[in-house]
Amino acid sequence: MRSAKNPKGWNEEKTNDSWAIFKIMGEFVHGYEKMSLIGPCVSIFGSARTKSDEKYYQLAQSIAHKITEHGYGIITGGGPGIMEAGNKGAHLAGGTSVGLNIDLPFEQHDNPYIDRDKSIDFDYFFVRKVMFVKYSQGFVVMPGGFGTLDELFEAITLIQTNKIDRFPIILVGSEFWCGLLDWIKSTLLENGNISPKDIDLIELVDTEDEVLEILNRFYSKFNLSPNF
Repeated sequence: MRSAKNPKGWNEEKTNDSWAIFKIMGEFVHGYEKMSLIGPCVSIFGSARTKSDEKYYQLAQSIAHKITEHGYGIITGGGPGIMEAGNKGAHLAGGTSVGLNIDLPFEQHDNPYIDRDKSIDFDYFFVRKVMFVKYSQGFVVMPGGFGTLDELFEAITLIQTNKIDRFPIILVGSEFWCGLLDWIKSTLLENGNISPKDIDLIELVDTEDEVLEILNRFYSKFNLSPNF
């Protein structure tokens, strides 16, 4: 352990930080090589804690099934709950089912509906999020917790700041998301923390047909391709 009297530990930590770069680079290379082969996909996010008998699990499965039938693959975080529902819908529709897994102390374990050759493991959240953004043609965001919000707002921020081109960001579940959207409009917008046009980066829907309509409408005007 590093101490004020023995700064050697500090130097050891700096050395370890330097070597970590190679592990991080390895995750990026492996992720890029695997993900570049999958074709156009849509990411589905949501709570790992959602049970299979709950309506949002069933809706996520239906959404994944429907958009897979129309030529999109599905990417999820690879775990249980909404992630499992997304992969299950893609699997049952005979489409591409990708899981970007991460090692967590609770909640996370691979679900059985990921294509065997499309299950990718990550140690770093930030590398995993790059894969979601780069290779997704849209984000379908179901009800979830902090992780879901993190992925949602990262995508919005990257589009807002022109770091990536715009792609559809679709919130599913009016009763869940309305409170957040009302706060964004009444607090962030009213106080000048965001611009009115930033609100247009998000769409709110309740059905699988609405999700598909938004995706198809957007990509009738733009090409399907990696995002950066």
